Amino acid sequence: SCSTLLKTLHFITSPLSEEEGNFSLAYIITIHKELEMFVRLLRAIYMPQNIYCIHVDEKSPRDYKTAVQNIVNCFQNIFISSKREHVVYAGFSRLQADINCMRDLVNSKVQWNYVINLCGQDYPLKTNKEIIQYIKTKWNGKNITPGIVQPLHVRHRTEVSYREYVHSGVPYVYPAKVRKAQPPHNLTIYFGSAYYVLSKDFVEFTLRDVRAKALLEWSRDTYSPDEHYWVTLNRLPG
Repeated sequence: SCSTLLKTLHFITSPLSEEEGNFSLAYIITIHKELEMFVRLLRAIYMPQNIYCIHVDEKSPRDYKTAVQNIVNCFQNIFISSKREHVVYAGFSRLQADINCMRDLVNSKVQWNYVINLCGQDYPLKTNKEIIQYIKTKWNGKNITPGIVQPLHVRHRTEVSYREYVHSGVPYVYPAKVRKAQPPHNLTIYFGSAYYVLSKDFVEFTLRDVRAKALLEWSRDTYSPDEHYWVTLNRLPG
């Protein structure tokens, strides 16, 4: 039962400080296996003033999906992404999973400040308060999505077209013998981490800006597009 879950796992049920209560974070967590590890992660980052979008891989076993749904049902501020992807490692589907959650989050009633994306094998090294204070003092109004101009040794990721395949039940990404067109709007491609801390204003910008939409379409057949998409948009002037 939900009461047993909350009690035995010691989920925090009220903000631990006024500062935390006035600064809500959004989380995107993409998962596909190891339910117990997901619960440990969720318990560690859970705060009632935050909001959490869980993307469960569409190809995950049915009993896994059911178990996650049962846990989510115990919380008003946790929900399953309204659109689920068959996620392929290094494929566009991984980026799309985050964007699906972002669309849900911007339409939520919770007035969150920043979004942080995680996978089911992550675990926090800082408390919720420490994370908030770090964002406010070091990055106030800015995004944490560091990167550099795309190095030569990874240029192939965006110069050649890649496709998602499934062989013997195993999904993978493989290059096609097709060269890609240049990036739209004469964008310079930057390369960095797929993981980020993004402001709500930036998220709303990426969902509506014509350059962001064009880059997203152009990135559909690139390798691991989540490692260039956010950092490239973050480098746009203004």
